[in-house]
Amino acid sequence: MTLTPLGYKPRLIDAHIERMLGAFGAVSIEGPKWCGKTWTAENHSNSEMKVADSTGPIRNRDIVLADIAKALSGESPRLIDEWQEVPRIWDAVRTDVDSNPKKGRFILTGSSVPKRESYIHSGAGRIGTVKMDTMTLFETGDSDGKVTLKNILDGRMEMVRCGEASLNHLIDLTIRGGWPGSVGSDRDIIGLVLKGYVDSATDDACRLDGRVRQANKMRMLLRSLSRNESTLASDATVMKDMKRFDDENIAIETYYDYMDCLDRIHLINEVPSFRPNVRSDVRIGKTPKRHLADVSLAIASLGLDREALMNDLNTFGFMFESLCMHDLRIYSEHIGGKLFHYRDGRGREIDAVTELPDGRWGAFEIKLGMGQTDEAARRLLSLKDLFLKEGRPPSALCIVCGMTDYAYERPDGVFVVPITSLGP
Repeated sequence: MTLTPLGYKPRLIDAHIERMLGAFGAVSIEGPKWCGKTWTAENHSNSEMKVADSTGPIRNRDIVLADIAKALSGESPRLIDEWQEVPRIWDAVRTDVDSNPKKGRFILTGSSVPKRESYIHSGAGRIGTVKMDTMTLFETGDSDGKVTLKNILDGRMEMVRCGEASLNHLIDLTIRGGWPGSVGSDRDIIGLVLKGYVDSATDDACRLDGRVRQANKMRMLLRSLSRNESTLASDATVMKDMKRFDDENIAIETYYDYMDCLDRIHLINEVPSFRPNVRSDVRIGKTPKRHLADVSLAIASLGLDREALMNDLNTFGFMFESLCMHDLRIYSEHIGGKLFHYRDGRGREIDAVTELPDGRWGAFEIKLGMGQTDEAARRLLSLKDLFLKEGRPPSALCIVCGMTDYAYERPDGVFVVPITSLGP
């Protein structure tokens, strides 16, 4: 493609975008600001219109408002970046795709979702949607990918010497996150940039739809979500948390509006609950596990640094779990699967469940240190026995670990894999 940026790092999502371009007349790439949408879209495009930029003294947005055809005219695939600045672009693309059956003609990128009433058509069948995330450790080069999720689920893994990651290094990876612009940057600079990102995202959320919202209340909500990262905290728990720690009251209607805003700028991801189809009367939890789009946002929102996390390993444990869940979800989707969590009415839990289209699934526990692996293995094996009796058992049991020199299979059949050697 003629627009591939110099120095572009290939992303796992590239292959999926190619498939979608072969299936739809247009593809919409959605994700948080700064996750790399534009560069990735340019890697698949031959021409572009950046709606939020300017052409000389004239804003491109004004050009498109005056003549919507300006956004659509160009060699395909045609990238229309930040299309939500002019919501009518969506309907124009959909209409144009209707009139021409050729696939892969447009790529739309957006860092927020306009209210549905600002455009007419859903785009179903014409515009395919791709959800884009920040980079995984495999994509940033911080995981050597010696062990693949696919092989784990196939039950195939040989012992591999990996090289132990230090606690300091793991903390630095969570502070940096998967933002392409942060890879290779100085740790102190990253902290300042992400603090600015949180402030900017708060302002963006408050300005959606031209409504007036309180930036301080939005910021406190983001802090509460950060304190409850990697937990099953209910909406009521988050609201109580805001009052307890920040002395901030929020009405239920305001809470749902503000949460909707954070969701529409792609800062919230939810991992659904796994339903294993067991035949017993055990009640299976339905609550999704909520995460911010990148663990670094939680750390920046709370104003934490390496020293603070080193002195509070309980909090860091939740942040490390978030980092691992982020990567497991992207690896799962890359191989055609989906990521879930599991909790039943008797308090039995599995941190992560990857399910493949053929029905096979793997159970994963996430532990920071090797000293926690024996207990994690015992829990996994106990749950495997439950599913053997009452439903379809997992095809693989695995502990994703922070600090270990090796990826290996234990005598009890449980795999142990460091996150810095895991790939898709």
